[in-house]
Amino acid sequence: MLNFPESTKVHKRIPKEAFYRHLPLSAALKEKFVSDVETIIVENSLKKENLNLADDSGVREIILLSIKLKKQDFDKKLVEAIARQNLHKLVFLLAYEDKCQLAVYHGKLYRTEWIKEKDLTLTLSGNTLAEIWDDLIRQIAISSEAVLNQKEHTVNEQLKIQDEMNRLNKLIQKTEKAAWKETQPKKRFAIYTRLKEYKTQLEELTNGKA
Repeated sequence: MLNFPESTKVHKRIPKEAFYRHLPLSAALKEKFVSDVETIIVENSLKKENLNLADDSGVREIILLSIKLKKQDFDKKLVEAIARQNLHKLVFLLAYEDKCQLAVYHGKLYRTEWIKEKDLTLTLSGNTLAEIWDDLIRQIAISSEAVLNQKEHTVNEQLKIQDEMNRLNKLIQKTEKAAWKETQPKKRFAIYTRLKEYKTQLEELTNGKA
C-alpha cells in the first residue's frame, strides 16, 4: 500500500486535455492520450512543509500522479512526455483494472512489474526531499537486491551498475547459446573463454568489487 502522510494528500483530478494541449506532441501521441488514458489524478504532493523536513533547495516538490489506463499495453511515451515537460519530480502510479505499476523518469523511464494493487508498496525514507526522491527512485528503478545493498554508491551509480549487470546477463545468455551451437573445438574454446570473462565481471559487480 502507498501509506503516505495525510498531510500530503491532494486527490485532484486533472483533465487529460490539460496535459496534451500544452505539450509539444505529435498528433499521433495526442491521440494516444485519448485512446490509452482514462483519468489523471494528483494524489499526493510531498513538500518539506507538509513533511516537516530540513530545508532542501535541490528538490522543491515531489508529486504522486495516478493514471488510470484504458489498456495495459499503453504507449510509454505518454508518461515520458509528462515527466520531461514537468518541473516537478513525478512518481507515476499506473493502473489498469486490478493491476498497477509504479514508474519514474530519471534519464529514462523505469517501471516496476505489474502487480495487484493490494501488493503495492512504496515508502518515504529520508531527512530531505532530495533523499526521499533518491530513495523513491531506488524502490522503483532498482530490482537487484545486490545493487541495493551497495549503499556506498549514489543512486546514479547504482543504476549504472544495474544496467551493466543486465547487459552482462544478456551477453552470457547469448554466448551460452553460441557455445552450444559451435562444433569446432577451437572456436568453442574461444567462446567459453569469453563466457568466463563475462561471468567474472558479473560476479564482481554483484559483490561490489568492480
